[in-house]
Amino acid sequence: MRAIRKEFFAAILLLSSVYVLWAQEAASSARFDLVITNGHIVDGTGSPWYSGDVGIREGKIAAIGNLSAAARARTIDAHGMVVAPGFIDMLGQSELTILVDPRLPSKIFQGITTEITGEGGSAAPLNDAIVQADREGYEHYHITPDWRTFRQYFARLEKQGMGINLASYVGATQVRRMVLGDDDKQPTSAQLEQMKELVRQGMRDGAVGVSTSLEYAPAPYAKTDELIALASEASKFGGVYATHMRNESDAVLPAIDEALRIGREGHIPVEIWHLKVAGKENWGRMPEVVAKINAVRAEGMDVTADTYAYTAWFNSFSAFIPPWAHDGGDAKLVERLKDPAMRARIRKDMMTPSSEWDNEWDEIPGPEAILIGVVQNPKLLPLQGKRLSEIAKMWNKDPMDALFDLLIEDNAFTNVAVFGMSEPDVALAVQQPWVSIDNDSSGTSPEGILGQEHPHPRAYGTFPRILRKYVREEKKLTLEDAIRKMSALPAQRMRLTDRGVLKAGMWADVVVFDPATVHDVATFENPNQLSQGMEYVLVNGVPVIDSGKMTGSLPGRVLRGAGYVP
Repeated sequence: MRAIRKEFFAAILLLSSVYVLWAQEAASSARFDLVITNGHIVDGTGSPWYSGDVGIREGKIAAIGNLSAAARARTIDAHGMVVAPGFIDMLGQSELTILVDPRLPSKIFQGITTEITGEGGSAAPLNDAIVQADREGYEHYHITPDWRTFRQYFARLEKQGMGINLASYVGATQVRRMVLGDDDKQPTSAQLEQMKELVRQGMRDGAVGVSTSLEYAPAPYAKTDELIALASEASKFGGVYATHMRNESDAVLPAIDEALRIGREGHIPVEIWHLKVAGKENWGRMPEVVAKINAVRAEGMDVTADTYAYTAWFNSFSAFIPPWAHDGGDAKLVERLKDPAMRARIRKDMMTPSSEWDNEWDEIPGPEAILIGVVQNPKLLPLQGKRLSEIAKMWNKDPMDALFDLLIEDNAFTNVAVFGMSEPDVALAVQQPWVSIDNDSSGTSPEGILGQEHPHPRAYGTFPRILRKYVREEKKLTLEDAIRKMSALPAQRMRLTDRGVLKAGMWADVVVFDPATVHDVATFENPNQLSQGMEYVLVNGVPVIDSGKMTGSLPGRVLRGAGYVP
């Protein structure tokens, strides 16, 4: 009897121990890694703010509500601040600079936690001919392009780590260059099939769609039918067609028609990048553009757009040269600029208004509207931040000759800011409910080789500038709608079903900031300045900014499209 009692108590003791262990396990599994308390939650949907705590566990939002009694490893007190989804940059351009400084300080200090990139040209696919043609760009950033496919490029990103999440389109220009090089010619049916297979491979590797950048050679050589064929392939994998349209100035409406035709015949949603009406003759035409897009949306066409909301764009200086002169690539362009007869022909074309190509020279008030940004030739570094009008005076040259000679000296590498838009047009675009936000600039840093460049201030300032200028000062947007444009709207467009909204089960990309003080600091004169006011920025639940300071953590992920095949 005593033995039975002894065994009974031993069993009770064992069960008690098991229960205690289970209770401890249950308690620890209910324990949050982080709870954000006392904030005004703006959830990204456009709904008014509400109060509550946000509990984060294992990189995801685990609960929202009154979590005051919940166990947690850490608390962030967001009293007086907004808690919102991390911002999504709809065109980010960081595919190379993320390999230089994977923290991407210029992005995270804006509250950007995800970037979409790949504007016509994309990180992949690559071949030896493209690597050789683009050698200056890789050397500029001290990068060895040791990948050839998106799968290899994404693997490199994941191996090194990244400060934000990143997704990419496969560029239509990129697949054209893979098959046809930089020449002005049309593909045979067999070559078009090769290009389509490259799009399919890119989509299986995780690209989110196919993109065009139709102003920059060799892209203008592509006819609409070629683009429809490539877009149709991306459509089969659930992709989006995104475009820097063929024209953003005199022929902006026909360019929109082309984008819509590609969408219709390719059976694919359309995203118009950096929506604008460029050129002094077109100022005031944004209402026409908006009316056109509203009309086709009312008919059921899935088309949206994005904007960076500055009155200057930033692009390759060589874009001022007519497309025919780019035939064969940059080396051929430089040869033509050195040839007096060719140079005279280029000058004549630039002096002649045209709707056949996006003639930027015809769109600007004068050479003072061009600011030199990034150069490759070290001898030209003192010119960064100067206007073309100043350089022409320094060199004692006609401004167009100064433009030509600068391109020759820099092997056509130069990037410039161009002041060619009107503020009322910009403001009207940013207010449209179907317009989200893009930076249209690569992630950068005030330090190291990136800090030696002179970028457009949008690289550092776009998102906080919109919160300061259009929300706080001009009241053209509500805070809730601005945040929707930076989070839920782009997530919806890019099919990021587990990001862009603060809701249980979503990835914990979260920003905490004071809406009364968040602001941009970067200017055209002094662009390399980080925005201020982001107190906390979390990427997949990990702080990349903590109490206003960069942590150096690299918790970002590659975000792959719906067609991804592991």
